[in-house]
Amino acid sequence: MVGTTQAVLQLLREFESRNVTFIAPDGSWPIVWRRARGVWVWDVEGKRYLDLTAAFGVAAAGHANPRVVRAGQRQMAELLHAMGDVHPHPLKAELARELSRITFERWERSLNRAASQRLNASTVQQFNKSRSLRAKTIFCNSGFEAVEAALKTAMLATGKPGVIAFKGAYHGLGYGALNVTERDLFRAPFSAQLRQFGYFVPFPAARGPIHCGRARRSKARVSAGDPLQNVERMLTALFKRKAVGAVLVEPVQGRGGINVPPPGFLTLLRKLCDVHGALLILDEIYTGFGRTGKWFACEHECVVPDIICLGKALTGGFPLSACVGRADLMDAAWPASTGEAIHTSTFLGHPVGCAMALAQIKEVERRQLPQRSAALGEFLVRLLRQTIRASKYQVEVRGLGLMVGVEIRSSDGSPATEAASCVVKAMLQRGFILLPEGEHGNVVAMTPPLTITRAQLARAVAALAEVLESL
Repeated sequence: MVGTTQAVLQLLREFESRNVTFIAPDGSWPIVWRRARGVWVWDVEGKRYLDLTAAFGVAAAGHANPRVVRAGQRQMAELLHAMGDVHPHPLKAELARELSRITFERWERSLNRAASQRLNASTVQQFNKSRSLRAKTIFCNSGFEAVEAALKTAMLATGKPGVIAFKGAYHGLGYGALNVTERDLFRAPFSAQLRQFGYFVPFPAARGPIHCGRARRSKARVSAGDPLQNVERMLTALFKRKAVGAVLVEPVQGRGGINVPPPGFLTLLRKLCDVHGALLILDEIYTGFGRTGKWFACEHECVVPDIICLGKALTGGFPLSACVGRADLMDAAWPASTGEAIHTSTFLGHPVGCAMALAQIKEVERRQLPQRSAALGEFLVRLLRQTIRASKYQVEVRGLGLMVGVEIRSSDGSPATEAASCVVKAMLQRGFILLPEGEHGNVVAMTPPLTITRAQLARAVAALAEVLESL
């Protein structure tokens, strides 16, 4: 095995497509991972780092969680591969059942409890009979595949090709997903081959206080009217002009810059979809499994989607994703198989991924990670706002649960992309792994494993404050 950072990077220069791994000329980026455990990562030289990314949000229950690893190891020794859509294995059925339980079935119980507090007994009984929510799943390998399965479902269910998505959205880079991912960097080189069925409207991000210099001050962003009213107006116009079958949205934009919408946003989208006969598709690939302080981010508003896309933290490290939809919708959209599925793949519902996902879900429940994320997220945002000082820059802190962003702007309000890059690299040298997010790369994202401690977060914040102050 190649043993040094420089040796590994040299091999990548020679044999990997040069558009994949960014290698800084000065050697400041990247490190080469050797192993990871819990919240820690070790590089090939043996240096230890505190991971504040959870490896793109995957390691929600910690890197190499022992229970999840053992589940994968046992399954690898017993059945390493099955036959996708032909000859199934038991764990695929068990995981499909489990995904129904933790999504639509659990949401139904919450709705019933809420209704019982407002309605008399006979009305509640009728309410329960009218709402029998279960889910059916299409298993996939990566996040963008789950999104594309959802887009196909919407087309089959409604017959309408149009999809409303949001500026700043990141739904993956496959050809179908590119139609609803809004960033020219990803779309422009392939625009001639895209169907262009996505219609983009601004994402109504709620803003927090901006911190400048030694003193903190709150600075309101100027907005042309109520942001939710603007969303309603633009979506209503699109529904009238276009054949729109779905609205696709991230409850919190991750790669878009940790953009948190104002309260009522998902509720509004649910209402508009119901009025205009469209499906509400939630991309919770990043926000799912406790990341925002709830099992799923839609639960902050008690909004039930028609389809939810899951991935990343689903398995804790194995490539597996899922398009999970209301059972009645999925049955109406997709015909029964007659021996040849019209949407499938070789590794559909991989047995090792299913075993790890079942173990991961148990870990999220056992350790109460959504509740932990909510408490730690509040602590982190508060500590950042109390601590961060950057004399030459405007700094805004925002987030939900352990999905937090620190946006850095120049004194004139323009994105401070270079400064954010310097911060991330300086933090790496200090032993903290962070990533820049947003269209301009000027948002330092903090999405650590949900198992991180307050003391570890405090260490990271103190180091970040020192780096920002030294810019």
